[in-house]
This record gives sequence, C-alpha cells and structure tokens, in this order.
Amino acid sequence: MPMRDQGDNPSAENPAAGEGARAPCPSARMFGGLSGKLLWLTVFFIMLAEILIFFPSVASMRLRWLQDRLNTAAAAAIVIDGLQPVELPRALQKETLEATGTKAIVLRKEGTSRLLATTDMPASVDEAYDLTDVPPVTAIRDALDTLMFGGSRIIRVYGPVGDTSTGVEVVMKDRQLRTAMFAYSRNVLLLSVLISLFTATLIFFAINRILIGPIRRLTGSMQQFSSDPENPAHIYIGDGGRDELAVAGRNLTSMQMELQKTLKQQKNLAALGLAVSKINHDMRNILASAQLMSDRLVDVDDPMVKSFAPKLLRTIDRAVGYTTEVLSYGKASESAPRRRPVRLLELTQDVKDMLAIDPQSGIEFAEQIGAELEVDADGEQLFRVIHNLCRNALQALTSGEGAAGSARRITVSAQRVGSVVSITVDDTGPGMPLKARQNLFAAFRGSARSGGTGLGLTIARELVLAHGGTIALVEKPTAGTQFRIEIPDRPVSLDDYRSRTHIEK
Repeated sequence: MPMRDQGDNPSAENPAAGEGARAPCPSARMFGGLSGKLLWLTVFFIMLAEILIFFPSVASMRLRWLQDRLNTAAAAAIVIDGLQPVELPRALQKETLEATGTKAIVLRKEGTSRLLATTDMPASVDEAYDLTDVPPVTAIRDALDTLMFGGSRIIRVYGPVGDTSTGVEVVMKDRQLRTAMFAYSRNVLLLSVLISLFTATLIFFAINRILIGPIRRLTGSMQQFSSDPENPAHIYIGDGGRDELAVAGRNLTSMQMELQKTLKQQKNLAALGLAVSKINHDMRNILASAQLMSDRLVDVDDPMVKSFAPKLLRTIDRAVGYTTEVLSYGKASESAPRRRPVRLLELTQDVKDMLAIDPQSGIEFAEQIGAELEVDADGEQLFRVIHNLCRNALQALTSGEGAAGSARRITVSAQRVGSVVSITVDDTGPGMPLKARQNLFAAFRGSARSGGTGLGLTIARELVLAHGGTIALVEKPTAGTQFRIEIPDRPVSLDDYRSRTHIEK
C-alpha cells in the first residue's frame, strides 16, 4: 500500500481538527505536563546534590581505607618489633605482607627507621602520602587522581601509630585501593538513584495532588467555559480552601458568573436592538404622516390651534429626529453635536411643556435662568439631557415619597462662569437609592425605580461628554436629587477671532 502524504490528511497540521483529534491520555498529561517536569527536575537536582556530596565522601573513604591498611601494618610492626633481636624469617615476612596487602613495612621509632618486612621491594615509588593531617581539598584531589590514573602505581603511605610518637610506613600497589573506590562509587551511584527516584516519586504524588490537580481543574474549567460560555454547568466549583489556588478558583468562579451575566445582557441587547429597528421603521412612517397633517394646522384660523401648533410641530420634529438616530446608542456612539448659541430659558420651557405636568398634582416647575443666558450647544441634544433629568425628577415626585411638609418642586437653574455654563436640575423627591448611586450612568443597572432601564442617565452622560462637559450627582443636605451639568464654550480659532474683530471694526 503506498504511503499517503501528510497533505492528504487535514488533521496532520492541526491535530485538534476533525473527529480524529484525540486528547492526550492521562498518563501522557501526567508525565509530559507540569507534574512530569517536576518529577525529572527533582531527580536531576537530587543527583546533582549527590554528585556534590560524592567527592568529599569518596575522598573520606580513600583515607579510611589507607588508614585501615596502616593500622593493620602498625599492629604487625609492633609484634615484629617485640621479637628483637630475633629477625623474622623470610617466609613469615611474606605471609605478613600478604596479610596486610603491602610490599614493605617500616617502623619509625625514636628517630630511627627500621625495615621490618619486605619482599619484591620496588626500586622507586610513584606517589607518597602522609596521613598525619590531610586537608579536605588535598584529599579530594588525591582521590580523583587515584580514580582516573591509579591502578598500576606504587605508593608509599606513612602516619603515626595512635597518639604515640611512633610512626609506621608501608609500600604498596594502589590497585586494591582503586578497586575498592570504584566499588564504593558504584554503590553510591545506585543509592543516589534509588534515593532520588523515591524522593521524586513522593514529591511527584504530593505536588500532583496538592498543586497540579487543582491547576488541571482550573485549566479544564477554562477550556470548557471558553467552548460554551453560556452553559451554567461549565462554571468552576472550588473546594472552599484557603490557599492561593482556592482563592484563584473563587475568583475564576466569580469572573465566569459575571461574564455569563454580561453575555446574557448582550444577547438581550442584541434582541432588543433588532426589535427596536423593526419598530423604528414603522414608527417613522407613522410620524411622517402625523407631520404632514400637523403642517396643515398652521393654516387653521383658530387662536387655540395657532398657540399649540408650533409646539406640536417641534415635538413631532424631535420625534422624527429621534427615530432617525434611535440606533445610535446601540452603536455605542451618539452623533456629533451641531453646536450653536441656544437660549437656555426657551429650551427649558419646551421641556416643561413636554413634561405636561398635571396642575392637580401639586408639583411645581421653576426656572431660575436669565432670559439672555445662552449656551454653546446642540439644542436638540441638550433638550434630551434636561428632559431626561426632569422626567426622572417628575417620576420620583409623582411616587408621593417626598419629605413630609415640603413642597414638591422641580427647579432648573443656570449661570455662566467665564466660558462655562453650569446647569442644575434639582428636585425635592425622596432622593436616589444606594443601588442606583452605585450604578450611576450604567445602562440597565442605574435605574432608581422598579421597571426602569437607567438609559436616561446613560444617554444624558454621553451627550454631555460629546460637548466636552461634565455631569455629576451633587450631594445636598436636604431631601431630593440634584444633578449639575457644566458645558464649556467651543474654543475659538485664531482665524475666526480675526474675522470677527475685523467685522466689528
């Protein structure tokens, strides 16, 4: 069967594509993931520590081995020395040397040296070692030298016998010493491997249970939630611990729940936008017909009709303008303001007429605005701002929850300070509840009444910010709610200033 190229398999480049993609098995994730890395790192570091310990330990082992040979030779030397003046037979000397593993034994006593036993005495020695006081660095150096280059050298070793002034000296081959050092190194290596594997395994399972397991649960929850964020079953459920991972799990749960809530709101907003666009299409047609009919009212020769016709026309024009821009909020932006000087008192009176406050309600509407005060703003957008604030105030006063014995009043005041016009909308209602204050200017969360959407304040804020101004809730000692709007004049360009001054001259 011919081999198929990887290009014929769409999952060759992307293993996650198609139905053939498989998640790695648990053992592969365990040993190839973070826990596997921890296992091998533990083994590596323990072996590194054992290697660092090995050098002084093998040096100590070499000194002990040499000291044992020296002690054995010293015991034989003392016995032989006690036989003076009888000389030890050659056969017995050979047996003594074979028992001690040496080629010659010399006893140093009272400033003299005596050769007690010897056989096949070499002509020269390759190395000499004094075991009286060996520094650690020298011991390690000599041990490494024996391991790498020893095995066929003749060495001379000498040192004291116990705490006396008597010394003993032996001549021997270092083959047995090197063999013993290799055996010791092999045992240390095997023991180090066993200790490292055992320790790493314990650490592996402990960390895997305490750390890796919860992390794997967190990552798994993130992957499931990202694949289907609207499914409540994919929200992470922690174990209620107090460590850092438990805190991270609780934060992840809170974030996922908040994200699901936001996604649900966005989905509702999308459905609402579609519904509004459909309603807006038909509403524009209805308002266009009403606009044509209202135009004919201007020709009616009736004083009452002539007084209300202009206000009715302006109201319908505003409604037509609103239907044209009704989807601007859904696009997260309002149209740029078309600024011009606007008489604020006239605009406020239009707001009063639009509110149509029932005279029997006992609610007053007061304007504290100079007749000549003008604001540099888009008249229609500023009308929407003040109308939204006054309508909220009227709804609060209509609820009948104002302070006992106080007048129910809406007051709109304004003044100019330099190039900034400050507008205040004040009421004597029950005030704004705490939840509405915490979510001020937030759509669908900042409403002060049941069933409200909070869009009025959100739209007002966006329109004021488009003018480069500010809007804020003002704390007041008495009951009620007060908003302050500050709108600056547009900066005048140098060319406009020169043209104006030229015309005035």
